[in-house]
Parts: sequence; structure tokens; C-alpha cells
Amino acid sequence: MIEDWQHGGFGLYVHWPFCESKCPYCDFNSHVSRFIDQDRWKAAYLAELDRYAELLPGRILNTVFFGGGTPSLMDPATVAEIIQRIRTNWPTANDLEITLEANPGSVEAGRFSDFAQAGVSRVSMGVQALNDVDLRRLGRLHSVREAEQAFEIANKFFDRVSFDLIYARQDQSVEAWRRELRQALDMAVDHLSLYQLTIEPGTAFGDRYALGKLKGLPDDDISGDMYEVTQEVCDAAGLSAYEVSNHAVSGAESRHNLIYWRYGDYAGIGPGAHGRLTIGGQRHATEAFSQPGKWLNAVEEHNPVDAVTVIASSDQADEYLMMGLRIREGIDRDRFKAMSGRDLPAQALARLEEIGMIEMDGRRIRTTDSGRMVLNAVIKDLMTG
Repeated sequence: MIEDWQHGGFGLYVHWPFCESKCPYCDFNSHVSRFIDQDRWKAAYLAELDRYAELLPGRILNTVFFGGGTPSLMDPATVAEIIQRIRTNWPTANDLEITLEANPGSVEAGRFSDFAQAGVSRVSMGVQALNDVDLRRLGRLHSVREAEQAFEIANKFFDRVSFDLIYARQDQSVEAWRRELRQALDMAVDHLSLYQLTIEPGTAFGDRYALGKLKGLPDDDISGDMYEVTQEVCDAAGLSAYEVSNHAVSGAESRHNLIYWRYGDYAGIGPGAHGRLTIGGQRHATEAFSQPGKWLNAVEEHNPVDAVTVIASSDQADEYLMMGLRIREGIDRDRFKAMSGRDLPAQALARLEEIGMIEMDGRRIRTTDSGRMVLNAVIKDLMTG
């Protein structure tokens, strides 16, 4: 009998917490530091990999994702040693996907060759805008031309290259977003992550917004129109949305992120990294210390995890529902029932299907394009009945 996590696979997330500067919209666990002891950090990551290998021996590893922060600031030799240790510690899938997030500054672009030699097979570039004025507003350090050059270089060294864009920016019109999307697609990209700008508390943008100083943000109607344009333009180019914010040519989907959305297991390594791990038949949530120095000291003292929590079966089912309805393929009703001990509420399913928010095909439940626009409401309805 297979364990539930095997429906989604097994991945590793490696968090590098450092950036050259802090973007005003960012609420991720990222920090600016003048000095980084790369050797000390490398030793900590290797120690964590060995610890998880003892907890999870013999598993076939499907994906590795270096996230951040800005992992392209890591020494390529550090990345190479981490990948080598991963391959030593676990058997890997024949199509092992190793992704590294990168900012398109010229210095980092020149390191792409070294990262490829280290074993990275996929790069996800934080472009965020194809407009120099907006790049400066977003606190980005690169220009559009540097992003284009970095993309051209990355295509020479990696099998797959993705990049991120943010829309619903200040003073942005629907037509301007349409033109920018087409410009991105003209670069022959096969995967785009397209996020609506959200104003998060505790960020520089959040502080400005609270003071009424963040002007020109589009209202909900215009933001909704931008979402619809996103679907229209990407569908026409053959990059349909396989997840709420992610578009890809068939076969170019992020296999690592699919592990999350299919509710597989993943180990989170690095400051603030989260994990979902099945050990002894029981799924656990793990969370590492978020402050970089505290995490580093804790690893060296052999106690790097801030919290390990057993996830109740009903909570697992809710997490599966929340993650699985984000993707076009949806969820398996029988898998939900096996986790929770109950079926999804029939009346809520019928009502959501009648108004065009979900589709049901046998035991499979999917959100429609309309349903994904109001995903939180759909999920709430299914949870509460």
C-alpha cells in the first residue's frame, strides 16, 4: 500500500535568505548582509541534508528548488557541493528537476555557466516588470535590457528558463499589461509566473499604503480585467494556466511546485523553511528558525527546527483541498475522503457546479477559470458545506 504523499512525490527546498537589497513589496524571509561566510553556510546545508537523509532514507527524490532570497548570490561551488551531497544521500528520478531562482543582474548572469555545471537544470528569473520606470518603483536593481540579456544567456545553459512578472502595478493600464505580456511571450519563454501585486503588512509598500502614500494602484475591477487578459493572452500563445498564477507550455510545468499542489512530501532546509514530511505513516509540518544567524547556530548545535507538528488527518484533507484546487487538474475526491474520513458536502458541490465554479469528472473535482478567480470563496464553501 502506498503512502498518501506518494501521490505528489518528494522534493527538497533549500532556502538562501540573502539579497542585495530588500524589495518594497517583499514579505519573504530575506535579508541584506554585508558579509556572508559561504563556507559556514555550506557546512550547515550539508549537515541538514545528512540529517534529513537519516530521517527519510531510500526515497526517490523528484525535485530540488533553491529559493530565497536570491540563491544566485550563492557561490556556485556551494551549490555544486549541495547537489552532489543530495545525489549521494538519495536515489533520484531520471528526470530530476533542479531549479535555482535568480535575479537578472549582469554579474549573476555571468555565473549561469557555473550553476549549469553544478547540476542546475532550470532557472526561475525574478524579472517582475518589462518597464524600467516600474522596475525602479519595485526596488529592482536591474534594467529591462539586463533582464533580456540574462534571459538570452540563461537559454544557452539551461534546459528550462522561467520568469516572474507582477501586474496590477501603480498606474498600470490593462492595455499596458497586455503589451508587456506579449513582449514576454515574444522572448520564447515556456513558463511564466504571473502574480498580482499584493500589499503585505510589514513591507515598505505596506507602510506607505497605510499612510495613504502608495498612489495609482488599480481597483479590483481593473485588476480583474488584468487577470482575464492574462488568461486570454497566455492561452493564445499556448501557455495555459496549470495553476492560479502559473502558465506553461505542456511539459514545462514546475515539477517542484506541483509537489506542493499535489500535496506530496518536501523537506525544507534553511532559515524559515517549511516542510511536510511523512514519517512512520504520520505527516508532520516542520518549520526552521527564521532568523539566519539563529538558524545557523542552531544547525551547528544540532537543533535547527523551531517546530515539528503532527498534522491531524482532517487538517491534511483541508490542506490537500486548498492546494489541489489551485491547479487545473484539481483533486481526487476519494483521496480527500481517505484522509478526512468524510466526503465533500454534496450540496455545496452541486451548487458550485451549477453556477460554473467547479467541474466534476468521475471522482475528479476541478475549479473552472471563473472558480479560480474566487478560489478562497470556493474553498470556504466546500469546507463549511
